[in-house]
Amino acid sequence: MSTILVIDDNPAVATALEVLFSLHDIATVHAIGPEEGLALLEREPVDLVIQDMNFTADTTSGDEGRELFAAIRDRHPDLPVILLTAWTHLESAVELIKAGAADYVAKPWQDAKLLATVNNLLELSEARRELDQRRHGERRRREDLTRRYDLRGAVFADPASERVVALACQVARSELPVLITGPNGSGKEKIAEIIQANSPMRDGPFVTLNCGALPADLIEAELFGAEAGAYTGANKAREGKFEAADGGTLFLDEIGNLPAAGQMKLLRVLETGRFARLGSNRERQVRVRVVSATNADLPAMIREGGFREDLYYRLNTIELSMPPLGERPGDVLPLAEHFGAGGKPLSPAAVAALQRHSWPGNVRELRNVIQRAQLLATGPRIEPDDLALPRAQATRPGPAREPEREQIEAALQRAGGVIAQAAAELGMSRQALYRRMERHGLKSP
Repeated sequence: MSTILVIDDNPAVATALEVLFSLHDIATVHAIGPEEGLALLEREPVDLVIQDMNFTADTTSGDEGRELFAAIRDRHPDLPVILLTAWTHLESAVELIKAGAADYVAKPWQDAKLLATVNNLLELSEARRELDQRRHGERRRREDLTRRYDLRGAVFADPASERVVALACQVARSELPVLITGPNGSGKEKIAEIIQANSPMRDGPFVTLNCGALPADLIEAELFGAEAGAYTGANKAREGKFEAADGGTLFLDEIGNLPAAGQMKLLRVLETGRFARLGSNRERQVRVRVVSATNADLPAMIREGGFREDLYYRLNTIELSMPPLGERPGDVLPLAEHFGAGGKPLSPAAVAALQRHSWPGNVRELRNVIQRAQLLATGPRIEPDDLALPRAQATRPGPAREPEREQIEAALQRAGGVIAQAAAELGMSRQALYRRMERHGLKSP
């Protein structure tokens, strides 16, 4: 059962509200003044506060109500507060709504309207508590991962990222090949580092090769090495990445760009651990764990003849899929703060702009945006203009003006029921979102 605290020096008001709410299985406690109300909040769990604006006889300024609201907001920032006010206090109530009050109710109130407001706020409070509990569980799991494993400084808070990191730590214990899929800039190399750092080969080297950054005729030499004279310009023998990674991990990024001859040799190394340098018949034996990554659709490439099916199944003995940053909204702000550590803080409007952006360039784009903003911002904080995000993405003028029911529902779903996050995405205040939810008859998911 939910509990409402009524802070009002008129016992008749408290009695009327208690009777009204009791008919709907809502408990009511009463305090006759600010001090008693604040003390009661420290002693008992309360889900919602309804407070008067004046408590001293012949006082009509509303100053007492403003001070009480400020004290409640300071001590219990997430507790919803409804202001109970006479029409003469309407201006003060509107000011407090802008400061974070949930709503105001004029005396005499309409029972049906007040009940609708109270029920909506209580349901949202319950959703917020459940969300807080879920986040607490997620935070504990992240702390457990950090305590048990070397995460190589990975910054994440979204459950989707947590699942990938946890699975990477789990599969790290074997020496089987791992294929990491996901778009460019999403953090695939960081996952590969985590696998290496927690594997039996953690003390060995971690060698990387971007197969998409070299001409096709040089990739084989990079992978397997070459003897002097093996190709034009090879004036002396050189070791390849497999030799350099012996006893450790070889990370092959953009594996889909590996040419056919290199694919065949890579398959043999994965099966036997043996290879020969270009221009040599002498085979070399290595112990290397291969972690590969791609943003390509390898099954489609197999159907089109661009990638060997047998190599694909050898590479993805274990497959980890890293979602794009746009599907990991919980990571955006922690990553932004990490990239801007020690610099200017983000303004609330800048935070909202970051959360609205779709991040087609993923983590790499976010890092560049924050680093550029830190360099170019002229004020004490980073503002939306300093981020230089595409205007259509940063402002979303349609939803910010008057969002439709479907847009509100979608924003609430993406935000996991967090009103502040959904409101920021829609470009409005929490109070404005509450009112539109009430208008559309929406409940928090």
